[in-house]
Amino acid sequence: MSFFGTSTTNTSATAEKDIEMADPPTDSISSMSFSSQADFLAVGSWDNSVRIYEVSSGGKTTGKAMYQHQGPVLSVCWNKEGNKILSGGADNAGRMLDVQTGTTTQVAQHDAPIKSVKWVDAQSGILATGSWDKTVKYWDLRASQPVASVTLPERCYSMDVQYPLMVVGTAERHIQIFNLSNPTTAYKTMQSPLKWQTRVVTCFTASTSSGFAVASIEGRVAIQYVEDKDSSNNFSFKCHRRDITPNAKDQSMVYAVNDISFHPVHGTFSTCGSDGTIHFWDKDARTRLKTFDAAPGPITCSSFNRTGSIFAYAVSYDWSKGHSGMTPGHPNKLMLHACKDEEVKKRPRK
Repeated sequence: MSFFGTSTTNTSATAEKDIEMADPPTDSISSMSFSSQADFLAVGSWDNSVRIYEVSSGGKTTGKAMYQHQGPVLSVCWNKEGNKILSGGADNAGRMLDVQTGTTTQVAQHDAPIKSVKWVDAQSGILATGSWDKTVKYWDLRASQPVASVTLPERCYSMDVQYPLMVVGTAERHIQIFNLSNPTTAYKTMQSPLKWQTRVVTCFTASTSSGFAVASIEGRVAIQYVEDKDSSNNFSFKCHRRDITPNAKDQSMVYAVNDISFHPVHGTFSTCGSDGTIHFWDKDARTRLKTFDAAPGPITCSSFNRTGSIFAYAVSYDWSKGHSGMTPGHPNKLMLHACKDEEVKKRPRK
């Protein structure tokens, strides 16, 4: 049973209206993040680069800066002031671009690739890095050694922060929840409510109760509250599935959910998948708000800008079909969607 009603207004958005950005990366796009201060978008790619674009009115984009890792970039984020870009990659390094000076420095080191970097708005700002070496490390950018480190049950696959909440999803479906006022000890440890490998965890925004969404490789998302008193609001739903033939109605083709982004103002959220589709959802009304027309390839990552008026997403190959899916000429695009109120505002609860 689907918790989300399928009655949606304006179910289909014409992708033609979404704006394709100029000068995208030359290989698959792994990650993207808007600055919290202005419409600058940082984009990480398997071509070892981080690119920074300025998005002007009308969707005009300009490349502003670029720097390199020594391996694929897996995650990007900004500091709170919007003057530093942080990134982690398969070179086991965390790197920082200082926007004012244009200089790049290494600010973090792990024993295996860094899968996720997140900014923690505490003290004078801390960088949290989650790695396949089964640790999360916390870095003061002025010091060469981490200020603290915590051992995870398994490799970090996804991580998100809405201070003081941090949620880490690892291999073998472990989820660790941290209260960052006590950053070295997990506040709660749980198994994912979903039966398949965790693809992404993302914290709620604009919510009176803290919680997160977790999505798996098996076309499913769970909404999970942190505190037991809110557990009656936990639920999961299927998405990013297709019928094997138009009339089959069997939803037997199942795709990974690659990313979840929460709207910064309304607390609604997006899911994007290996099936090339994007949906906007309202977790409180348990309703789907919008469905995008399918893109010509998987959607690998997404990000809302600071006001929630722009939704950026990447169309590129995610290796969901292995080597055979990496066909010549596979699209590799950065796209911008102008959000309408009715697509992102919460609906009245039923």
